[in-house]
Amino acid sequence: MMLRVEEQIKKLAATAGVLLIAAAEAMAEEKTHGARRIVVSIPDRKLAVLEDDRVVKVFPTAVGAPKSPSPAGSFTIVQRLTDPTWYSKGKVVPPGKANPLGTRWLGLSIKGYGIHGTNAPSSIGHNASHGCIRMRNRDVEELFEMVEVGDAVELLEERTPEMDDIFGPAPAPVTVVAAVQKSAPAKPGSRSGD
Repeated sequence: MMLRVEEQIKKLAATAGVLLIAAAEAMAEEKTHGARRIVVSIPDRKLAVLEDDRVVKVFPTAVGAPKSPSPAGSFTIVQRLTDPTWYSKGKVVPPGKANPLGTRWLGLSIKGYGIHGTNAPSSIGHNASHGCIRMRNRDVEELFEMVEVGDAVELLEERTPEMDDIFGPAPAPVTVVAAVQKSAPAKPGSRSGD
């Protein structure tokens, strides 16, 4: 009887040891990922991945067009899809080269909006989407591997000091100066003003 109790105690100790090691590994894994969030600067048309407030990567994006602006606010990733199907107004586009969502979809906690790839890579860097955050397919595939459901996503419509830290200072406004056209000197004997 005593021998049996000793064996059970040894088994319990071994099990407890395995559980402690697993818990320590899980905590270490959690610390390596840290607090992760995505910050999108709508005016800069850029997306940054941050871990523990440290910029890990910045990607160029397309954001909402003036007639369909990207929503500003704090959201979370609620869905991750590989090779999504696009549904719009009775139209269904399966995965493939014609799909406007590209190769990945990261659905946000605001219905109908997400971060996704594109079949129109020339739109990146412009206000061109229907409100979603568009990325080149290779970039959204990289982002997809970096983030998880539940990660925070901030869509910011105005520059802040934090955005200066993340994306650098805002570019200076461009001033366009009209060129003055000089006319060629009149040829001798020619008339002007006709």
